Amino acid sequence: MNPGPATTATEEGRVARSTLSDEAREAMLRHRGGTVFLADWTGLTFLHFEVDPDNLQEVVPFPLDRFEGRAFVSLVAFTMRRFRPAFGGRLTSWMTAPLATQRFLNLRTYVHGPHGPGIFFVHEWLDHTLAVRLGPSTFGLPYRRGTLSYQNSPNTVSGTVVAEGVSGTFAGALGNEETTAPPGSREEFLQERYVAYTAAGIRPLAFRVWHEPWRCHSLTLRSLTMAGFLERVRQPWTTNLRFAGAA
Repeated sequence: MNPGPATTATEEGRVARSTLSDEAREAMLRHRGGTVFLADWTGLTFLHFEVDPDNLQEVVPFPLDRFEGRAFVSLVAFTMRRFRPAFGGRLTSWMTAPLATQRFLNLRTYVHGPHGPGIFFVHEWLDHTLAVRLGPSTFGLPYRRGTLSYQNSPNTVSGTVVAEGVSGTFAGALGNEETTAPPGSREEFLQERYVAYTAAGIRPLAFRVWHEPWRCHSLTLRSLTMAGFLERVRQPWTTNLRFAGAA
């Protein structure tokens, strides 16, 4: 497998890089292709679930990366803004203007791949028809069409996704304090990932991602139907899916 293009994400309100972020930035700078695209990832919500590793491994083409022997999948809801080439500034931004803003719901798990620990995209739902068509052929991304709606305020988050005739929702209250994941913690394991693996195209691909460490609020959920959503969109590994936290 050869690494694909590198992507950098930026967002206001982040702090100095952690060791993992530093290492990821150095690896990206060493990468022969350099940074290809930039984007802002805004309003991220992480929903984590513990899953039976044997059932999950059947649909993942890389060895699972486990935390203390436990396997996880995560749903990550966010809006991507200002997707653009990393070179040329305004002169080249027109190239990606039709794709510049998109809402995503990523379903990912954690793997060991040829380029180190990373995430593997199981599915990604997004509300942009053109991107859904381009994702598998360009980056091997497992894009599916969905209708996504997210609401973010200083104190609350909520979202609804509808795909394949099935809907899922989440809503909760944010804690007051922003923190970065402590080194060696489960939160760092789940959130601070800088290599992505895909297998929905002609061949498996990998690409590097860099961002400063996520600053997250605790999230106390008032409602969550996303486990049921995953079960109803034909994910056979969802038997005994267990909610494991949110941020």
